[in-house]
Amino acid sequence: MIPSVVFSGSMDGHLRAYSTKDGSVLWDFDTRPNFETVNGVKAHGGSMSGNGPVVSGNMMYVASGFNVTAGMGGNVVLAFEGSAAAGSSSQTQH
Repeated sequence: MIPSVVFSGSMDGHLRAYSTKDGSVLWDFDTRPNFETVNGVKAHGGSMSGNGPVVSGNMMYVASGFNVTAGMGGNVVLAFEGSAAAGSSSQTQH
């Protein structure tokens, strides 16, 4: 999606973009707060373990909230569009 960038979720509930050149953090998004959802269900993120973000076209999707063996529970799938999926500080969640 973006040359020289890799996205990774973490057990602390953050989704980060890292430089493949030096490992520095280029972008950090906290998935733990409450989110307004399209179906009106109360949702918040939590730990991310296992599958990573999915990129399709100009969109990036990530599930947040994993506590099967350890971690913080949650129940949200976040969708980032355009510049947010490219690692900018502005984002659109759907």
